[in-house]
Amino acid sequence: MVVEMSEQPSSFENHISYAVAAAHRSVNQRMTTRLKKHGIQIEAWRVMECLDAGGRLTMGALASKALINPPTLSKLVDRMVSDGLVHRQISQSDQREINLLLTHLGRMRMLDIRKDVEEQDGALNGLLETEDGALLLKLLSKITV
Repeated sequence: MVVEMSEQPSSFENHISYAVAAAHRSVNQRMTTRLKKHGIQIEAWRVMECLDAGGRLTMGALASKALINPPTLSKLVDRMVSDGLVHRQISQSDQREINLLLTHLGRMRMLDIRKDVEEQDGALNGLLETEDGALLLKLLSKITV
């Protein structure tokens, strides 16, 4: 394929990978600011939301769902246990597995934090037209498989 001199290669900003990374950075910075007033990191919020969403999760399942690598999750969970937000429980079906559960304090903090997260989502939706937000969510879910 011959490229004519008048044709300029597209800028890297036109790549989907760049646009997704830039959007992630912007959303991450906004979320960090909002969660800072709660004294919690984004990763801890994701852990709490995952645990509140249902059931008892093993560390492996939680790491996958919360988008955190297992060694980082272990350290984070240790801090969250110390802070009284989660507790570990030996699985009744397999004594080798440890399940994580939100404590009452963790659930109460998470509900308070969720209000700020929902406000953040509302602000993001405000940047988009109503149907664009739903479409964006649908499209992003296709590439996170």
